[in-house]
Amino acid sequence: MHLSSSFTARKDGAGRRRRSRLHRGFTLLEILVVLAIIGLLAGLAITNVDKIFGGAQVGTVQIFVKESMKTSLTSYRIHMGDYPPNLEALVTAPANKADRWFGPYIEGGKVPLDPWGEPYQYAFP
Repeated sequence: MHLSSSFTARKDGAGRRRRSRLHRGFTLLEILVVLAIIGLLAGLAITNVDKIFGGAQVGTVQIFVKESMKTSLTSYRIHMGDYPPNLEALVTAPANKADRWFGPYIEGGKVPLDPWGEPYQYAFP
């Protein structure tokens, strides 16, 4: 009696060899489809991560302006009688009112940069 295993190569009715179950694999098309899907998901994840970190930077600026800058500007106004003409006035005493200046009004003695590495924009009419 001859038993044939389903794991060996057999010929089908037309004489062609069928793949055995041990040698099955993925076709090139299947692999390319999976790689395309992974690429799309990675692209979506990267754009969302960028939005999250961008939002964190905006939040950092908002907190800095509301807390540190507001306090610094208010202290300067109380001592000098008016808001500073620019942010440098918060760290450097003006020549004409040096006796009223109790600065520097910004911690560290220099005007910080925003999270993008740019100077803060300040205008007072």
